[in-house]
Amino acid sequence: MAAENLDPSANGELTAEPDGGQQGEPASQAPPPASPEVKGQGGEGGPGSAAGSEVTGLYPAALEDYEEGEDSEGELPPEFYRLWRATQENPLDFSSWTDLLQYTEQEGHMPATRRVFAVFFARYPLCYGYWKKFADLERRAGFPVRAQEVCVQGLQAIPLSLDLWIHYITLLQETLNMNLPESTQHIRSTFESAVAAAGMDFRSDRLWELYVDWEREQGDLRAVTAVYDKVLSTPTQLYSQHYQRFKEHVESHSPRHILSTEDFLRLRSEVMRGSASVSTAKENEEVPPGEDGPPGLDAANQATEEEEQKVRELLLASRQEVYQQTELEVGKRWAFEEGIKRPYFHVKPLDRAQLRNWQSYLDWEMSNSSHQRVVFLFERCLIACALYEEFWSRYARYLEQHTVEETRAVFRRACGIHLPRKPNIHLQWATFEERQGNLAEARQLLEHAERGVPGLAMVRLRRVGLERRGGRPERAEALLREAVRQSQATPLHAFYSIKLARLLLRLQRNPGKARRVLLDAIEADPGNVKLHQNLLELEFSGDVRQNEGNILQCLSRALSSGLPPSARLLFSQRRLEFLEDFGHAVQSLLTAYEDHQKLLKEVGTKKRGAENGDPDDPEERKLRLEDGAGSTPPVAAVAAPLASDAVAMAAAPAPMLGGDLASSQAAYSYGAWYQQYGSYGYQNPWNYSQYYPPS
Repeated sequence: MAAENLDPSANGELTAEPDGGQQGEPASQAPPPASPEVKGQGGEGGPGSAAGSEVTGLYPAALEDYEEGEDSEGELPPEFYRLWRATQENPLDFSSWTDLLQYTEQEGHMPATRRVFAVFFARYPLCYGYWKKFADLERRAGFPVRAQEVCVQGLQAIPLSLDLWIHYITLLQETLNMNLPESTQHIRSTFESAVAAAGMDFRSDRLWELYVDWEREQGDLRAVTAVYDKVLSTPTQLYSQHYQRFKEHVESHSPRHILSTEDFLRLRSEVMRGSASVSTAKENEEVPPGEDGPPGLDAANQATEEEEQKVRELLLASRQEVYQQTELEVGKRWAFEEGIKRPYFHVKPLDRAQLRNWQSYLDWEMSNSSHQRVVFLFERCLIACALYEEFWSRYARYLEQHTVEETRAVFRRACGIHLPRKPNIHLQWATFEERQGNLAEARQLLEHAERGVPGLAMVRLRRVGLERRGGRPERAEALLREAVRQSQATPLHAFYSIKLARLLLRLQRNPGKARRVLLDAIEADPGNVKLHQNLLELEFSGDVRQNEGNILQCLSRALSSGLPPSARLLFSQRRLEFLEDFGHAVQSLLTAYEDHQKLLKEVGTKKRGAENGDPDDPEERKLRLEDGAGSTPPVAAVAAPLASDAVAMAAAPAPMLGGDLASSQAAYSYGAWYQQYGSYGYQNPWNYSQYYPPS
């Protein structure tokens, strides 16, 4: 084993087993039973042996040696520290972990091995193959109790892992002192825990067969029948094989030996009622010694061989109905199961076909099955798809309809283990806690998410919204001001400034503070069109009669700030319309008109140049895309030249502001200018329904 090269996959096996590796964590699953006493391992006088003493089920030497100092690391070779540093510098590099684990296995240094596996499993708990490998290392080192503890820890992390359950049961069978009566009960209880946790898996046939064979070895035929009753009603891949083996079991043994007393008497009474030819004399016939039936039957009530055959037929007929129903369920799921090519965890991405298959399988199960089966399928899915946010989100939404605590447990697993750097699932968890009224918990979750992936605007805005909804507007303002300071010299500076100004204006009713924020942002980034537009919106939100000076100053600032000609043309048109509708000085209107005509000529010249093959200006192209097709063309909206020296225009443009810019946002395509968050560096556009699902 020391020289083997591990495949750098998350299952940790040298060769992938297509039927193994089913892992997950059901919402409510009891941990496996604690390990009882086990017999010593190793050769005579070696670790784990009881040299010179009677084996009573305890470790006379090995466990004591381990407790006294076996876990002290001592001096580790330099190669270990080099490989260890590689994992800490880049924990997401799975190959560096496999290199380190392979090295510690080759060296046989158990303290170092335990240290590495502990850190590794904290990050990759679904790697069932490495849990098995760790248990084997402990056992080979002479610590079978430690090996059992490793298996138990692994099963607490991934109770759907069939391979790990089988490995643990095999370990118990090989290490427990079977001379102790409690050992048999412990193995039986472990089997019960295994089938309760993972028995519904479509590929769980190996576990069921192992359980049946073990009960048969114990000589408990009634227990064998009970196990068959469970598996026959479970849709599995080899359902037909289980039924054939059950028929052989029934044909090979007397019904009185494989059925409980209650079931046998019930079936026999049905036979007796349907058999009118049974004579009273035969019923009273004495039975030879040694042929007594089960408790509750006297010698006069013993079943004849013919009756036993009829009991068998009734028994098989009842199980035939169960088998046929199971066959129908298997047929419904067969196509979905065939589409699952990688049921185990792996750091490599799944192909689209498998992701679609999981989604379709979940859709079908949620529409046609019980809550228990839906939860089980989600847990299976989240083994292979543990690194995909959409499946965790869907699972949490489903569970929220049933139980709050289990929903919280799903979010905890997703955010704490598998998706620590994915912001969306953290935001959904915070929203869930806020919906439950746990504002403090939601606040901590958002802070943790921002520390994990700093600089995300969506997380900071969610924190601001949480404080605002929680009745702490001053804290919301402080968070936005902090974001403005931290985003200096970045595209997000203008975005946060606009958000802060809107909060100050709309919620605190303080236009002075809001104006100061936008002016500072314009000073830092004078060529940002959105800042000028939002400042203009702010100025129009007041009384235009008293605020004429600020409005004209805002427009003049935009026209002289070096914006692209097309953007300046829009601001020039708005100045012209404002002076026409609300201005007090005719000379200002005439001056604005003349300036507007100059801009028209400049834009027209650039347009003709573009038609002749000149490349269009990138900034102007961007503005045209943002303005949208619904905006009024600047040239067409300009009034005709003055007919005389009169101040009125011959054809004045239609008023668009109406005294309040906020009421005319649609005409000016404010939605397009303001909502293009992608230009500010957002990873994804806003999708509020993603974080606030409909109730």
